[in-house]
Amino acid sequence: MKKMSLISVLAILLFTQSCQRPEILTQEEVLATISRFDDGWKNKDSIKVDEVLSPSYIYFTQSGGVFSRKSIIQTAYSKEYQLQQMEREDFVIKLRGNTAIVSTIWKGKGTYRGRAFNDRQRCSITLVKNNGKVEILSEHCTPVTGPLSMTNNP
Repeated sequence: MKKMSLISVLAILLFTQSCQRPEILTQEEVLATISRFDDGWKNKDSIKVDEVLSPSYIYFTQSGGVFSRKSIIQTAYSKEYQLQQMEREDFVIKLRGNTAIVSTIWKGKGTYRGRAFNDRQRCSITLVKNNGKVEILSEHCTPVTGPLSMTNNP
């Protein structure tokens, strides 16, 4: 009887420890999620955009405002927003447990509400992995007007 109780206690301890393991986000998962996000924008696929955004997603605008998750999804699907070209480069990914901060350069040409744009922006994207799903939590992009530089501070 004591042996059975000891085995039960050990099984419970092992189970609870395995359930408490923190999720680890990988660079590959980060890149795949951002690629899916960008693909959704390129192909006006609001479902793909929706699937990778956290329920609490927020976009910080260049002018200090914020866009909600809903407004980002609506813009991605809107006929008023048209992309002719889009690409990302210069990825710098910082991982910590289930969270990533990504710096990247986003370039895009198109029209928005009848006005042409040709943007080059440095974007900061925060991603988080919960329950096995990687989602974009927030994003902020700033126009790059001069030469690019990355300062690596210790």
